[in-house]
Amino acid sequence: MDTTQRPTIVRTYSRYAREAVTLLGSLIRINRIERKLTVQALAERVGISRDMMQRIEQGDPRCGIGVVIEAATIVGVALFEADSSNTLTMHIKEQEDKLRLLPKAVHKTRTVVKDDF
Repeated sequence: MDTTQRPTIVRTYSRYAREAVTLLGSLIRINRIERKLTVQALAERVGISRDMMQRIEQGDPRCGIGVVIEAATIVGVALFEADSSNTLTMHIKEQEDKLRLLPKAVHKTRTVVKDDF
């Protein structure tokens, strides 16, 4: 039996990130209610638990981005101009082109220590 405990890692989020997930959660909730879906019904369509769905609607930043986007899509919350034809595909291609021009990894610059006294 392992009696060692792992240290608890506390993740902090910027104000912008907290406000963004709160707004997105509210938009998902509003659209769900407008479509007369229960939390349970939406959770089943997304493939998650009712509790996870409630956390998404409350703006919990620890929820997985994939399930949040899936919930938003199901209830009709438009993200990244998703309602325009091929807009997302075009943006993805542009970002892939930019990534090809950037270095594959970022390395920390090394400070040369002058130790020859």
